Amino acid sequence: MQGEAATDRKVFEIGGADRVEFLQGLVSNDVARLKDGLVYAALLTPQGKYLADFFLVAWGDGILLDVRNVIADAAIQRLSMYKLRAKVTIAPWGGHVARGLGDVPQGAFIDPRHVSLGWRSYGPTPGGTATIDWDAIRVSAGIPETGIELIPNETFLLEAGFERLHGVDFHKGCYVGQEVTARMKHKTELRKGLTTVSIVGLAAIGTEVTTNGKPAGTLYTQSGGRGIAYLRFDRAQGDMHAGDAIVRMDQN
Repeated sequence: MQGEAATDRKVFEIGGADRVEFLQGLVSNDVARLKDGLVYAALLTPQGKYLADFFLVAWGDGILLDVRNVIADAAIQRLSMYKLRAKVTIAPWGGHVARGLGDVPQGAFIDPRHVSLGWRSYGPTPGGTATIDWDAIRVSAGIPETGIELIPNETFLLEAGFERLHGVDFHKGCYVGQEVTARMKHKTELRKGLTTVSIVGLAAIGTEVTTNGKPAGTLYTQSGGRGIAYLRFDRAQGDMHAGDAIVRMDQN
């Protein structure tokens, strides 16, 4: 078993009698799934664009919300805006997040996004000190990261692969941004989205990808000759370029 403290996360506890109904009307996944373990979900704009992604876990009489530091304040501010008169409290939680690979420790939870992402645990101590190359794991499995591939007010969930990542539910009923997400699922074929690519050379995160001089997308995280890119599928043919690097879309 390998484990390490997830130092780039903040955790908040959502309490109160209305906590389940409150979250159910706001997030992309079904909060009822908390009975089965960790739930991965997102908060959207009314136009269906990504604002924040996070994990939810049932914790005593409350629900923990595990979110990356860089978007934590904005996510909590948006959730608080919707509280109105609901019997809901939102407060920082005093514990720590750990994550790791291998055997799942007692009380830990399987990461629902992909089997390669291992487990997450919550408790009073920071956890282990292993050093794990999460970027390599993410790139291999095509897992987007908050603030890199997942861009607030720009990203659409289905283009980011949230269905594959078990981060969206199409049967739970209404939530903010649900109409646009459902329309993309049922009425359109995705013409753009995040995908894994092979890459020869190096390019900075955010480098434009081109095909025959025409814009085809953007290159993001890279590791070990592979990367994650947001591409226009109609232009993602053959060898593409990202700066001096050569990029080719994986054939999934």
